Amino acid sequence: MTAAQRVLLCPVTVGLLMQSLLLLLLFLLGSCLHPAAAFPKGCYPSEEEGLKTFRCSNARLTEVPRDIPNDTNKLYLDSNQIPFLPRDAFRDLPLLLELDLSHNAIASVETGAFRGLAEHLHSLDLSSNRLVSVSKDAFSNLKAKVNLSNNPWLCDCRLQELIRAVELAADSSGGIVCDSSTQEEHVGKAFLQVIADTDFCNVYKKTTDIAMLVTMFGWFAMVISYLVYYVRQNQEDARRHLEYLKSLPSKQRRSEESSTISTVV
Repeated sequence: MTAAQRVLLCPVTVGLLMQSLLLLLLFLLGSCLHPAAAFPKGCYPSEEEGLKTFRCSNARLTEVPRDIPNDTNKLYLDSNQIPFLPRDAFRDLPLLLELDLSHNAIASVETGAFRGLAEHLHSLDLSSNRLVSVSKDAFSNLKAKVNLSNNPWLCDCRLQELIRAVELAADSSGGIVCDSSTQEEHVGKAFLQVIADTDFCNVYKKTTDIAMLVTMFGWFAMVISYLVYYVRQNQEDARRHLEYLKSLPSKQRRSEESSTISTVV
């Protein structure tokens, strides 16, 4: 290659090299900036003990974030201000093993909130929230160990059904305390201690049965009263008609009496 050719090729080579470096720089900048732009403030991914973790603790969240990596194994949403869990809140997290929702303001859990987590989730922390009453259907098919302690529970049949439907986390059952109850003497007591002596669902069933019996008796009494009134009214009409017949001439009276008797029969 001549010197003139080298001179011509040199600028071209330098230009290609600069272009490649620029593209590489833009790629690196994009890789660095993308997570910060996608994740809510205060949230960040990490790896702990070989598990992909996503932390949003104390991030002032008021809802479950949407841009959580779908390969997350451990999710920390504790110490925020989340008020409720909507249906399909964690549907896109099929590999989730642990979910920490403690120390929030959760007062409602919709049925289907944990849909998609039944196969893998083994730990669910809902302690220190504002749960008063939750349907057992909200935890349908969930195999995870659940922490429900330190919530203002209403002790009734609904809570009894919920406790029987889930597997409680170790050492968490004592923290499920009656903040209110259908029976005043249970307030302030551990729920498992209370249901050892009281079957809330059986009491509810008895109350329902009594109410049904009272309703049926009321309808029966109304029917009987109507029948008695109907018979008495007919008797009164018949008596008046007979008195009317007595006041008629004999031939016309016999004809009317025959007609009345046939009508009554």
